Amino acid sequence: MSYHHLSISERIRIEVLFILGYSSRFIAKFLHRHHSTIARELSRNKIKNEYVSTSAHDNYLERRKNSSHSSKYNEFLSNLISEKLHENWSPEQISNALLNGKLSFKTIYN
Repeated sequence: MSYHHLSISERIRIEVLFILGYSSRFIAKFLHRHHSTIARELSRNKIKNEYVSTSAHDNYLERRKNSSHSSKYNEFLSNLISEKLHENWSPEQISNALLNGKLSFKTIYN
């Protein structure tokens, strides 16, 4: 089963149905979603027992932006790796001897 993020239009429907007093299970059936998806959405984005779809979507976008994995590869490592490659070091040697396995040799090959 694949997972799809809630869209802004679904969040608007959640807001309207929540204001009308419907339960998270009813909202989930109406949107053809699992009830825990709706319950999580409401618990993450309710402020003072109110759910606002636009701020919920903005919060989602901000969480999404901050969720990316930071890379260990940087300009300093790039220069160091290039220098050692020009000295005929193999990527395995660079990874194990110089970087203590912090960066894989496959990354260096790439």
